Amino acid sequence: MPPKRLRPGPGFPRQWTVPAWTVAPEAPDSPAAAALWRAYYTEVSDRWYLLHEGRRTDPAELEREIAAERGADLAAPRGRLLVARCDGEPAGTAGVRLLDAATAELKRVFLLPAMRGRGGAALLVGAAEQAARELGARRMVLDTRGDLVEARALYARLGYAETEPHNDDVYAEHWYGRSLSRTASPAAVPPAVPAPSRTAPR
Repeated sequence: MPPKRLRPGPGFPRQWTVPAWTVAPEAPDSPAAAALWRAYYTEVSDRWYLLHEGRRTDPAELEREIAAERGADLAAPRGRLLVARCDGEPAGTAGVRLLDAATAELKRVFLLPAMRGRGGAALLVGAAEQAARELGARRMVLDTRGDLVEARALYARLGYAETEPHNDDVYAEHWYGRSLSRTASPAAVPPAVPAPSRTAPR
């Protein structure tokens, strides 16, 4: 993508480049997907332990939980994992899995810290919604923790409304949903392109 040019002046660079994002399905056990899953789980688990116990996740527990959740439920035929790349480098993930014929659940929405603030999160959610439609879903649901305030703000901004609980996950504190109807405002326009552990804080 050619760089966008701005008129030089105080506070403006002579030239800046817009990041090039791509989002595409990928096997949950691919090297890129596995590395992003490790980064995601480490971050959310450490945040929980630092908040509640003032420490990071025990290394043995971390390895055990990462190994236990390889994402088989995010693979065909009832799921899909998407990997976002920014300028060709793996940057984030989002996954969907069918709960029933009409309902999909949004999972593993994550961007590496260095990739945040560039529009990638909304792009991933929009691509995940399209993947859910392709699986036949008419509604998307998700859950998250109360301390993950960035995630909660993102979902609210993208049109997700808080709902009654749709699961009994011990770490879930907020539940959201939205229609995937074509008449609903999309979260974002994507580019052309075994159930969660009860011991895994997210």
